[in-house]
Amino acid sequence: MNRRRNVWISLTAALLSGLLVYGVYALQLRQIELEKTRLVVVPKQFVKPGTLVTADMVKLAPIVGSAYRTQMLTRLQDAVGQQTLVPLGENEPLLGWKLDRLRLMPGADEATFSIPKEYVLSMPGSIRAGDFVRVYVSGKEASSRLLDSEVVVASVRSSANMEVDDPKNPSLYAKADGDQEKLYASRRESNGVIDQLSLILTEREWLAIDEACRGKQLKLVIALGSATAASPG
Repeated sequence: MNRRRNVWISLTAALLSGLLVYGVYALQLRQIELEKTRLVVVPKQFVKPGTLVTADMVKLAPIVGSAYRTQMLTRLQDAVGQQTLVPLGENEPLLGWKLDRLRLMPGADEATFSIPKEYVLSMPGSIRAGDFVRVYVSGKEASSRLLDSEVVVASVRSSANMEVDDPKNPSLYAKADGDQEKLYASRRESNGVIDQLSLILTEREWLAIDEACRGKQLKLVIALGSATAASPG
């Protein structure tokens, strides 16, 4: 009887010892995993909000595995070409929500300017926020391209001051998803005549528009650019 009890005690002790060893081993593995480093995208220096991120602004830097979060970017290409929504600290792990590839915010040297209705001769009824457009001037004497670069549409609104879009399937969602079929459908279903147009411009670009049009001899012709919603950023 005593011998059988001793055997059970020995087996129980061995089992408990094995479980303890396994537990320690599992904890050690977890600690090693937590201490592993991960490469994440970080800014090389402080970046202002509204800045278009270029390849020379970011780099990959190691962080302790326990500090890694799923929102952190791990590929440089996921940051390059996007616009910052908030300030970015030097060597601060870059989180995806801090960037916007639709570029609806003014850059560091830009602002959002509302274009007076009397300045505009024509514009496509299909333009939407986030589109790139070309700006021309037209008059009795001559017509020419006014701005060398395409500029971003900040908003298009109706006379009721409502964004012109399909309320059920906003075009911005389709742009963010890169879904061109959904984007086309959204624009077909949108309604409302564009009454107010806002563009993201530098001060020099706005002054050029104002100088050209305030004399009422020239008016703006807005055309969809080559970098429209099909390729934001």
